[in-house]
Amino acid sequence: MALHFVPTAKAKNILDQLRKLYPEAHCGLDYRSPFELLIATILSAQCTDKRVNLITPDLFKKADSPQKMLQLGEKGLMSYIKTCGLFQAKTKNILATCQKLVHEFNGEVPQNFDALTQLPGVGRKTANVVISNAFGTPAIAVDTHVFRVSRRLGLAKGKNPLQVELELQKTIPRAHWTEAHHLLIAHGRGLCDARKPACDACPLQRGCRYFSGLKKSRKS
Repeated sequence: MALHFVPTAKAKNILDQLRKLYPEAHCGLDYRSPFELLIATILSAQCTDKRVNLITPDLFKKADSPQKMLQLGEKGLMSYIKTCGLFQAKTKNILATCQKLVHEFNGEVPQNFDALTQLPGVGRKTANVVISNAFGTPAIAVDTHVFRVSRRLGLAKGKNPLQVELELQKTIPRAHWTEAHHLLIAHGRGLCDARKPACDACPLQRGCRYFSGLKKSRKS
């Protein structure tokens, strides 16, 4: 399928305006190490960062390494994350990931994207979050906010997260991939809400594909 990319100038203008709107945009998960970020990101699937940040302080006090996490066992881990969506599946994935970290990576979180995606419960989004925030490798993790906002603004047209990720890599300079990820999430949580976007108050409405369609529907 042919992909259509917006001019880099448009992407630059969008990022400039998002920086003004969200000057303190950053990773929404609390962590002190690559391992803690990895676990927090696994927990964040179908669960808000706010909820994860309520869960992880007590969990990480007890288990801040793969070895200590394995010592908790299924029942122990579940007792900490039971208020998080899909906690049973996440418990199994986290423990399986910790097993792999201990036996194949000397208890350390790998910095390699391909190695990360071989860990149970770790897909492209989680791997990109970890390599970009924990290790400083430029990456664009496409979650629901990034997927929705980038398509609305016309930065991407892809029909799935992978297509959108590849398009954003073309339209946004590599040095700004991680920053763009945080800015798009901030906009998705702020003005560009999934159900009720505040389009009339948004300074990005000019050139916004979604707003353009909204204006046409208002006239018809």
